[in-house]
Amino acid sequence: MKFSVIIATKDRAALLDGALASLAAQNSAPPMEVIVVDNGSTDGTRSVAQKHAAVYVYEAMPNRGAARNRGIAAATGEIVLFIDDDVVLPAGFIAGHARAHESALVPRAVSGPIVNVPSAQTRTRASFRNYSNAFFCTCNVSVPTAALTAVGGFDERFELYGWEDTELGLRLRGNGVGRAFAWDAYVWHIKPPENDTLEAALAKTIEKARMAARFVAKAPTPRAKLATGAYAFNLLRARALAPRAAQPLFAGLASGAGVPGPIARFARDRLLDSVYVDELRAALARDRATS
Repeated sequence: MKFSVIIATKDRAALLDGALASLAAQNSAPPMEVIVVDNGSTDGTRSVAQKHAAVYVYEAMPNRGAARNRGIAAATGEIVLFIDDDVVLPAGFIAGHARAHESALVPRAVSGPIVNVPSAQTRTRASFRNYSNAFFCTCNVSVPTAALTAVGGFDERFELYGWEDTELGLRLRGNGVGRAFAWDAYVWHIKPPENDTLEAALAKTIEKARMAARFVAKAPTPRAKLATGAYAFNLLRARALAPRAAQPLFAGLASGAGVPGPIARFARDRLLDSVYVDELRAALARDRATS
């Protein structure tokens, strides 16, 4: 069983270098190839990929789904494993994925814990808090290559941030692919606190809401509506608890100097919730008007 490890990346050569180094240090791993899909980088991404003898693929269009589809097209392994460029892997990571596939009676999407850490040097152990019921999350998931190609891979119309992996997972599930969670196939996901700015979070929130509306328009199922929050009770809840009129107040508390930490975090969560649902409602209305 050969693995094709696909990493889509853009302008994060230093992080990519760490991820590739941890792939090179795997123990008891099956045969594997590493495919780096450069999604329009202007830094040293290509040289980092070459340094680690990875297959290098270039995709200029800024689109995560398109980049990963180029990686799938280049893959020669029976199993495709997606990871992000900002992860570090324990030595038994690939072996953990392999064991989960070896015991499968039907094709599986195998995921594992994602342990958020503030730096590449932090090594927090996975715990029950890192369990996820997500069917398909490209930070840490593997699936037979044939299963991916059978459903056509990623939908490249999801050109903004969010939901392209969840939507693909829905199609895989509908095509008979099962799911397994491998506790020993965990990743350390590097999330420096200084990068988690309110401005960055708001930009991602708006994009994610717009892609959520696209997801629901394509698959108007209860599962998709529950996953994205595009159902009546949630829309009403947000309107009552996090109305648009309160966004300036939440923004001030979330970013104001001297605001106690718990209050700032609460205000930030309410602000992001309000912006997400507000944008989701508007995007759903636009989709209905053009359908």
